[in-house]
Amino acid sequence: MSIQIKTEKGVMRLTMNRESKKNSLTRDMYRQLAEALTQARADDTIRVIRIDGAGSCFTAGNDIHDFANHSDSDNVTDTVAFMQALIECDKVVVAQVHGLAVGIGTTLLLHCDLVYCAPDTRFVLPFINLGLVPEYASSYILPRLSGRRKASEWLMLGEPFDAQEAMNFGLVSRIIESEMLEGTVSAICQALAEKPAFALSQTKQLLSNETDAIQQQMNTELDILLEAMTTEAAKEAFSAFLEKRPVDRTKFK
Repeated sequence: MSIQIKTEKGVMRLTMNRESKKNSLTRDMYRQLAEALTQARADDTIRVIRIDGAGSCFTAGNDIHDFANHSDSDNVTDTVAFMQALIECDKVVVAQVHGLAVGIGTTLLLHCDLVYCAPDTRFVLPFINLGLVPEYASSYILPRLSGRRKASEWLMLGEPFDAQEAMNFGLVSRIIESEMLEGTVSAICQALAEKPAFALSQTKQLLSNETDAIQQQMNTELDILLEAMTTEAAKEAFSAFLEKRPVDRTKFK
C-alpha cells in the first residue's frame, strides 16, 4: 500500500510510502489516510498519530498526473476527507518531516500538534504559481502563527523556505539532526502515549479553541479554490506541468 500503517504501544504510524514518486499523494492515498485517522479516533488504545514519509522526502505534494484524470470536484472530495479527518482527530498528531514538504505537505503541518524536521527540509506553498489560492485554513492559521508579513511572503511569492525559517516563524517545533530524527520522534511519541489519557486528550482540546473559525475559513477557501481552478491561469499552469514546458505567463491575468 502507498500508505504504510503500523500500530505499536499506543502509537499509530502513518508513512507515505511512494519513494519513486517522492511520496506524491494520489486520491487513493488520501482515502487511506482518512480511513486510518477515522479508525484511530474510534480506538481507545491509540493515543498518538505519527505522520512521516519514506525515502528522501516527506512529500512532494499532490500527484498532478493522478489528479488530472479526474474532475476537480472528485479530487477535492478525497483531499477534503483526509484534511477533515486530520482536523477532527482527537488524538495527538506528531509530524516527522525531512527533504521536501510541498503544498499540502506543508499545509497539513498546520493541523498537527507537534512538528519535528531535519535541517535539510525545504517547505513550499506554491499555490499562487498554479493560479490557485491557499487551502485548508492556511490563510487563517499562518498569519496567527507566523505574522501576516511572513504569511504573505510564503503565500504570495510561493517560494521555498528552509527549516530554520520554518522554526523561527513557528511552523515547526524543533529542528533535529537527520541521524537523530527517527529516534527522537519515536521517543517523543512514546512519551506522549504514556501520559494520562484523559489529561492528554483534554489538553489537545483546550489548545484547539479556534475550530469553528478554522472550519469557516476552510470552507471559504474551498469555494474560491474551485473557482480558481476554472481560470485560464490555473489551466495554463497545470497544462505546462503535464506537458513539461515553460508556463505562458501572458495567460496569468
